[in-house]
Amino acid sequence: MSERSPAPGGLGLVETLVNTLDVETGADSLDTEEGRARLGLAQDDVPAARELRESLRATLLAHAGHPPHRTVTPLGELLAAAPLVVTVDPADGSATLAPAREGSLIARVAAAVAEALVAGTWSRFKACEAADCHWAYYDRSPAGRGRWCSMQVCGARAKMRRYRAKES
Repeated sequence: MSERSPAPGGLGLVETLVNTLDVETGADSLDTEEGRARLGLAQDDVPAARELRESLRATLLAHAGHPPHRTVTPLGELLAAAPLVVTVDPADGSATLAPAREGSLIARVAAAVAEALVAGTWSRFKACEAADCHWAYYDRSPAGRGRWCSMQVCGARAKMRRYRAKES
């Protein structure tokens, strides 16, 4: 839905996961082999990926000041099961969190969240407030008060609804 630039760093993975579902149409790219391949998932991984996706969506809605879209497993509970390790680069001594198991989606997401926390970008990662959208986007607005994934689509629809409500 969004014409915005992709989220920075590891948040791109999280954005890709959350945006696998088009809330308006119900189309879910996790139903396709190509959609699963983009995230390195097998068919058996889909139920857990969907649970993680919706917990992330609820958290991103909270970042934007909105209640959860539905009851979900809290994101912290899901990420607590993520096997991470600290890696240290011998060349410069920099340290990062990395998935302990190659390919684990939950660990990759946990590492991306940790990276975003350190970088200070996590709270600017949001979900569109439009109930028929909830697309994930990175808020690059100066004040950090972005509300919609797309001003041209979701923002324009909201403003038109508000205008028509005044006219009635």
